[in-house]
Amino acid sequence: MQLQRLLEILEHEGPRPTEELATRLGCSTQEVEEALAEARRRGWLLRYSALINWEKLDVPRVFAFIEVEATPEHGTGFDHLADYIGRFEEVHSVYLMSGRADLTVVVQGTDFREIARFVAEKLAPTPGVKATATSFVLKTYKMEGELLTDQPGNSRLAVSP
Repeated sequence: MQLQRLLEILEHEGPRPTEELATRLGCSTQEVEEALAEARRRGWLLRYSALINWEKLDVPRVFAFIEVEATPEHGTGFDHLADYIGRFEEVHSVYLMSGRADLTVVVQGTDFREIARFVAEKLAPTPGVKATATSFVLKTYKMEGELLTDQPGNSRLAVSP
């Protein structure tokens, strides 16, 4: 069983029939089912989700990337703070970063004011947070490997010598 290949298929294509996966991987459906159960049990396979271009639906949705400078805790570093921040409903993702900021927090809201309130009332006052810098997403061109533009034509990039 090629577990990594199985997970790559699911990541790029979403849920597939067990029979199809078994055929593509050259194994039995039982092996696929066992591998999926193991991947869920170990926390490797967290969920299936759809990738939706909300801008085309004109649904009010704003994302912001918030750089957080933080004070690490003795023994856990930034783990406790990242876990705490990640539990807020508005938080889409939390990343430990190299560079200027310690954490990058991706937040989702219905408008800019909602995200500003989140930063002012919830994130900035959190113990361990020293400073924040918020950048709002104005337009998305590519998301999770998918181009969102309607540009027809050649998909190859020009290469110069």
